[in-house]
Amino acid sequence: MNTIIEPFRIKTVEPIRMTTVAERETILHKADYNLFSIASRDVLIDLLTDSGTGAMSTKQWAAIMQGDESYAGSPSFDRFESTIQNLFPFQHIIPTHQGRAAEAILFSILAGNGKVIPSNTHFDTTRGNIEATGAEAHDLVIEEGKDPQNLHPFKGNMDIAKLDSFLSEHGKNVPCVMLTVTNNAGGGQPVSLENIRATREMAKKYGLPFIIDACRFAENAWFIKLREKGQQTRSITEIVRDMFEGADGMTMSAKKDAFANIGGWLALNDDELAEKARTRLILTEGFPTYGGLAGRDLEAIAQGLEEIIDEDYLRYRVAVNQYIGDRLHKMGVPVVRPVGGHAVFIDARAFLPHIDPLQYPGQALSCEMYRLAGVRACEIGTVMFGRKPDGSEEPAAMDLVRLAIPRRTYTQSHADYMLERIEQIVGEKDKLRGMRIKWEPPAMRHFTAKFEVLT
Repeated sequence: MNTIIEPFRIKTVEPIRMTTVAERETILHKADYNLFSIASRDVLIDLLTDSGTGAMSTKQWAAIMQGDESYAGSPSFDRFESTIQNLFPFQHIIPTHQGRAAEAILFSILAGNGKVIPSNTHFDTTRGNIEATGAEAHDLVIEEGKDPQNLHPFKGNMDIAKLDSFLSEHGKNVPCVMLTVTNNAGGGQPVSLENIRATREMAKKYGLPFIIDACRFAENAWFIKLREKGQQTRSITEIVRDMFEGADGMTMSAKKDAFANIGGWLALNDDELAEKARTRLILTEGFPTYGGLAGRDLEAIAQGLEEIIDEDYLRYRVAVNQYIGDRLHKMGVPVVRPVGGHAVFIDARAFLPHIDPLQYPGQALSCEMYRLAGVRACEIGTVMFGRKPDGSEEPAAMDLVRLAIPRRTYTQSHADYMLERIEQIVGEKDKLRGMRIKWEPPAMRHFTAKFEVLT
């Protein structure tokens, strides 16, 4: 099809407050040029994240009405647990209020001073939760994954040779091996089934647990079906089960590939580790059959997991991102290619070569997109990843601007409006100036740092 058709109908609408460029300039200044500090009512198209910002279906809203709010033993937990176990081969399902809570519980048990944890690429909260324990997070993505223009079909893959060397050198200090699917910080790039299996076998070679950060598992499975030899005739459910076969655990944000506005879980097979996690859960989240969630949330997640594996939806989801990415590429805006599943990533460093990476080209471009178009995007670069645990700073591997597309929320008209405004930026991009941080917190600075434009 030349026209992308949404595989759903719109039943309820939410008005958007239309703002002017002059209004948005004032808003930006008051927010110290940090888009996280802007009220959502002042945003026309919000692409800051695809996490918890999607639209729920009629069946999800209906499921909410069945939520049982019993403190212990809720039947809503039973449905939540059984739906997860239908897709993922884990004995222990531990609900949390979102993915970072699952990470915090896991790393409070496994990590600590002197520990080192490898992954293809740790995202911000994963890295933050690891470093908060005194451990170090290491990224071992393949070299192709560091080149925005490389067309490798699975740029999220773990570099298996580097992982082998890393585990050989640090083995006694490595509590687990992690793998993120899809690789968000690397441009939303998928990991092949072959690479997942190879990573699992390398972890087993060194006797280490293999943990998957799985928040976009369905999108990853769709790319496997599209791109990996021998997978084209298989169902998404079959591919998902193969992805997690032999894994020892998973962390999950249900705010992504479960269509929920809140929620997540930690899944494990080790009885002792699960018992420690449940003890921690009770202290920080809630009783093991609700975690940090209401029964209605458990019901919405369970229904969402049944909907996310629909191939018509996944085909549409990837087509929308491909449409935006292709249009940007044609107008001369460098994007991470191939386009990923949940977002389009603009290569701000290549787009704004006159701005030094330590002057945050991604932040500069994000602010200009908001000023000109009212579109809120997210810097994934030196602001987010440039500061090291010792307080020093160096350029991140890439300076990207992520246009994260909320699920079932915007139409192609919204995309076309955004593309028209970005085309205006193309003609005046040399006028953009870098930024400096005038205040930052000691950790996770991108959420609350204050910026000013360099003159």
